[in-house]
Amino acid sequence: MGRLQKQVCQLVLNYFEKIYTKELGKTWTSVREILTTPEIWQYAVMLNNFASPWELEKQLHFKGYRLLFKKVLSQRTEALKCYVNKNPGKFPSQRHQTGKLKDYYILNASSLLPVLALDVKDGERVLDMCAAPGGKSVALLQSALPGCLHCNEPESHRSRRLKQTLESFVPKTHMNIISNFGLDGRLIGEHCPQMYHKVLVDAPCSNDRSWLFSSDIEQAATRISQRKMLPAIQTELLRSAIRALHPGGSLVYSTCTLSRAENSHVIDRILTSCSDVKPVDLSDLATALSHEFSFASDIPHGLLVLPHVGKSWGPMFVAKLRKL
Repeated sequence: MGRLQKQVCQLVLNYFEKIYTKELGKTWTSVREILTTPEIWQYAVMLNNFASPWELEKQLHFKGYRLLFKKVLSQRTEALKCYVNKNPGKFPSQRHQTGKLKDYYILNASSLLPVLALDVKDGERVLDMCAAPGGKSVALLQSALPGCLHCNEPESHRSRRLKQTLESFVPKTHMNIISNFGLDGRLIGEHCPQMYHKVLVDAPCSNDRSWLFSSDIEQAATRISQRKMLPAIQTELLRSAIRALHPGGSLVYSTCTLSRAENSHVIDRILTSCSDVKPVDLSDLATALSHEFSFASDIPHGLLVLPHVGKSWGPMFVAKLRKL
């Protein structure tokens, strides 16, 4: 209930109003309604296949939940079991208990789209460049068994949370394929050139949902002032990811913001300055999931999930690049 009692920060809302009215036009009105009303947010339940939660599945079915990706493109994604309910509300979270695996992970369903787009195969070398809090790393391991999964998080407190998440969801028998790094992601390409088949860059961004509920005006003002620096950081992270990619490998870039400057403009900058990558069309993924998510139209080089009534997922931007 603590989340629902938080108040919208008027400073951030006014800032978003100015930016997103220009970028989204009339669509912003409906998006704003969802973002500023946590009572109507939906939450998904991603099962932990390592815990074999069959009884939980029965409980979810009884409560009206259904599988989200049952008919998605690749048969491979059937291993990623994510349950959703058309009604708003949050399934109770499980507490971390040392030595005991959790049965499920609560998340925004759109945050699994980068994992689906990356399409990891068994045996591949994979880097999750900005891995904390760990939900996407866990989802990657539900989808495939990579040869190695390197989870990177430079901030110490976020790194501790990442390690706890992995301990809560991954059995000891599988921990040998996971390594935790604490590097600035912008340096990984230099340290690990052409090492990975797949790289996920879930970049630091102006998290729209979180920012709207900034705890105080000073925090909000700081976030807004720092926002203009984010695209440069995101671009550097992508350049590093490209260097870390093995030729023929692919990366997925994602954010949880509506901002063009942090989304399509970053990809444009990369495509203009890096001749060794090309964009991968994700329209098939959008078509397959259009009944579940509300996708913005005319988004260059990627997909943008817009929060919508009855589909209150997002925002989530996803773009995929392949190294030549």
